[in-house]
Amino acid sequence: MARKKLCFMKYIVLLILLVFFLIDFTFSQGKSRIEITDLLGRKVEINKPVKRVVAIGPGALRLVSYVDQFSRIVGVENIDKKYTIGRSYNMAFSDIIERLPIIGQGGPDTSPDPEKIISVNPDVIFAIQLLDKDGADKLQSRTKIPVVVLSYGTLGTFEEDLFKSLEVIGKVLDKEPRAKALISFIKNTQRSFTLRTKYIRDTNRPSVYVGALGFKGARGIESTQGFFPLFTPLYIKNVADSIGKKGSIFIEKEKLLLWDPDIIFVDLGNLYLVKEDFSKNPDFYKALKAYRKQNIYGILPYNNYNTNIDTALCDMYYIAKVVYPKEFRDIDPVEKANEIYTLFFGERGRNIYKEMEKAYGGFRKVNLEE
Repeated sequence: MARKKLCFMKYIVLLILLVFFLIDFTFSQGKSRIEITDLLGRKVEINKPVKRVVAIGPGALRLVSYVDQFSRIVGVENIDKKYTIGRSYNMAFSDIIERLPIIGQGGPDTSPDPEKIISVNPDVIFAIQLLDKDGADKLQSRTKIPVVVLSYGTLGTFEEDLFKSLEVIGKVLDKEPRAKALISFIKNTQRSFTLRTKYIRDTNRPSVYVGALGFKGARGIESTQGFFPLFTPLYIKNVADSIGKKGSIFIEKEKLLLWDPDIIFVDLGNLYLVKEDFSKNPDFYKALKAYRKQNIYGILPYNNYNTNIDTALCDMYYIAKVVYPKEFRDIDPVEKANEIYTLFFGERGRNIYKEMEKAYGGFRKVNLEE
């Protein structure tokens, strides 16, 4: 009798162990752990699947929305709560954003709010610019949540850091095909620009200037860039390149008269400053060839809480059409803009160009006297 009882107990124990094994096996099948290397070179372990995400710092939310829309975002920074024309991801997902809890103030010179981040219980924190390596490690230690640092590279450009960031997001969120498709689109677009423009004779390239570029605030016609990232892939003869400096430059107006470019582009977000200046100094503008020949054009502002990659590409098509009308005769910049915004944001991107056009005037010649 005792032997039978002992056998029965062994059977029960084995059955319990089997049940625990099956439960553990099922759980392990549903969950896995990966290790990724973020843009600071940090090795970060992440449990998958990732279902809840936050993105903090300039442009982090934008990159996540490119890859995964807003399907897993569980909180946003206060800086994104207000509907902001010119910040395309904010425009596309404004109805979702307004319903989400605030996880911190946001902005380029702020610090993360660990308590508010913890309160929404994310599986991963994506971050840009706010944290160095030590800061990222400290935030991860304090929240017990993996922190993945991303980067755009240099403001307004399409560098490897951008592509690596998209790849990392794709890997973490199991959206690698989508990330690869976006990277291919950006690179193929750049390649297409190169093929159409690289071999144009220098004598057939008009001289070009871009002004009123924002830099830590709104700026007038004197604000430009050497080796402007929207010009470089198009092999445009940028008069400001002659200074030999890359990035933001503030010139004396006399310099613009000396250069006297064939074509001038202005950032439509700061057009009001150029018009104000025109009303005070009309003779200066009337002395410019581009004014006399009605060759002043507007481009959409593309830097807003970091770079709107989508809008930058739209601007490049318009710039190409203006500067090289023959080589881009098959391109309709407005159609291209709608196509690009839809690619990056799905159906929610279809009306972004219309909203931008309503706010800024869209792709058109600029009349400073209006």
